Amino acid sequence: MLPHFPSALTDALRTALRRAGYTTDGVLGLLGHDAHAALGRGEPEPAYRATRDAGELGVLVRLLLLGSAEAEPDVTAALAPAPADELVDAGLLRRDGTELIATLDLRPHADEDGEWWVLSDLDTPAARQDRDHVTGVGGASLTLASATVRRPVGSVLDLGTGCGVQILHASRHAGSLTATDLAPRALALAAATFALNELEVELLDGPWLEPVAGRRFDQIVSNPPFVPGPARVDYIYRDSGEAGDAALAGLLHALPGHLNPGGVAQLLGSWLHVRGQDWPDRVRSWLPPGVDAWIVQREVTDPALHVGTWQRDAGLDVTSPEARRQAGEWLDWLEAQQVEAVGFGHILLRRLPEGTDTEPTVVFEDLPGALEDPLGPEMAGWLDRVAWLRAHASDDALLDARLAVAPTVVLERYDVPGSAEDAGWSEAGAAVVRADGPRWRHEVDAPAAALLAGCRGELPLSELLALLSFAHDRPVDELVAATLPAVREFVRHGILLPVEGWPGPKEAGR
Repeated sequence: MLPHFPSALTDALRTALRRAGYTTDGVLGLLGHDAHAALGRGEPEPAYRATRDAGELGVLVRLLLLGSAEAEPDVTAALAPAPADELVDAGLLRRDGTELIATLDLRPHADEDGEWWVLSDLDTPAARQDRDHVTGVGGASLTLASATVRRPVGSVLDLGTGCGVQILHASRHAGSLTATDLAPRALALAAATFALNELEVELLDGPWLEPVAGRRFDQIVSNPPFVPGPARVDYIYRDSGEAGDAALAGLLHALPGHLNPGGVAQLLGSWLHVRGQDWPDRVRSWLPPGVDAWIVQREVTDPALHVGTWQRDAGLDVTSPEARRQAGEWLDWLEAQQVEAVGFGHILLRRLPEGTDTEPTVVFEDLPGALEDPLGPEMAGWLDRVAWLRAHASDDALLDARLAVAPTVVLERYDVPGSAEDAGWSEAGAAVVRADGPRWRHEVDAPAAALLAGCRGELPLSELLALLSFAHDRPVDELVAATLPAVREFVRHGILLPVEGWPGPKEAGR
C-alpha cells in the first residue's frame, strides 16, 4: 500500500509535531548530547532512558525515532489533533494489540536556516531489503546537500528526488521547485514530505530526464542510482538497470542540455577504474562541449569492498548463501569488465553562456578523507575562480591583475634530520596551505614563497615578478613562464584571490 496523507490529516499532523516540539532542537534538548551521539552510533538505550517521563515528546521520540511500540492512548494524545485511525490508514502507523508502531520514518531535519520533517521508509535491515525502499536522511543525501551551491536561482530540478531531501534545502534559495522520480512509493513519500512542510513543488513521474524533456533550469541536483554493477535492478534507490557506469555516462552527456546558460548541475556519481584506461579520460569523454566540470573523487574502493559495502547497505547478511551467490555474480561481472577499482565522488557542471570563445575548464582531483568544512562554499568558489581565470586567460591579462593571498593561507616550512654539522636538521622545503575548505596544499620554492608574500593586492603581478627577477637574479621572461601556470593553480584553489573583477559575492581585499 502506498502512503497517502490527505491535506486535512497533513495539517493536523504538522500541528501535533509543532505542539510537541518534535524538531531537531527539541529532540537534542530532550536527549542531551551524549544520548543523541549514542543514537547516531546505533546505540538506542541511552535515548530510551532519556525519554522516560518526558511526556508527549518522549512518546514521539520512542515511537518515530526508536521504533518502540507505544500504548495507543499515549500516541493518540501525543499526535492530537491527528486521529490515530487516520494515521493508520495513511500508512504511518500500525496496530499491534493495544499498542501502535510506526511503519514509516518521520524525523526532523534542519540546516542553519530552517527546519523540516522528512517521511521515508524505516531504516531497518528488513526494510532496506525491499526493492522499492525509499531511503531517508542518510549519508549520501547529506553529502550532496552539504556540497550544493546555495545561491539565489530562479528554478531548481531535483532529478530522482526520493523522499525529497534536496528539494527541502533548495527551497531556501530557489524561486520554483521541480522534482522527478520513477518510483511510485518515492513519489508518494516525497509528496507527503512537501505537504507536511508546506512547500509547493512540481512533482513529476518518469525516468531520468524524460519528465522534463525540452525544459531548462538554473540548477539541477541529483543523487541518482549510481552503484556500478551488472545490468539489473535489485533496489531502485541504488541500481540504474544499466551495466556499470553507463547510466552516469548518459546522464552527464544529457544534463547540460537541461541547464540555462550559466546554469549549474551537481550530483553524486561512481565510475569504474578499468584496466589499461585512465579514469579521468573515461569520464571526460562523457561530457558534451561547452561545459565546465569539476570531478572530485572522494574515495576509491577495490571490487570486493565495493560489493560488500553495498550489500551491507541493503541490510543483507553477507555470510548468507543468497548474499554470497549475489556477491559472486557481481564480482564475476566486475572481473569480466576488467574493473580494478570503483571511484566515488562529486560532479559539478556548468553550462557556459552562448558565445563563450574559450575552452571549458575540466578538472579532476582526488580529495580523500574526511572534510572538516562543507564542500558547498568551495564549489561556489571554484565556479567564481574559474570564471575569473577565463576572463584573464591571456598572459597579459593575468600579469595586469592584482592578487592577494587568502586570509586563511599559511606557509609551512619543514626540515628533515641532517648531519651533525647542521645541528641535526636540514631544510627540506615549504608549502602553502589553506586552513579552510579542502585544505589545499601546494609545495613552493623560495621564489614562489617570496611572490606569494608580495601578493597583497597592491601591485599587479607583472611588477611583483619584475621585483622578484631583480632579487633572485633571474630573467623576468623565465620567471613569467615558470610562474603563471602556478599562479593559475593558486587562484583555482583559492590560495590567491583577485582584488578586482571578481565574479563572486565579494571581492578579495575589500
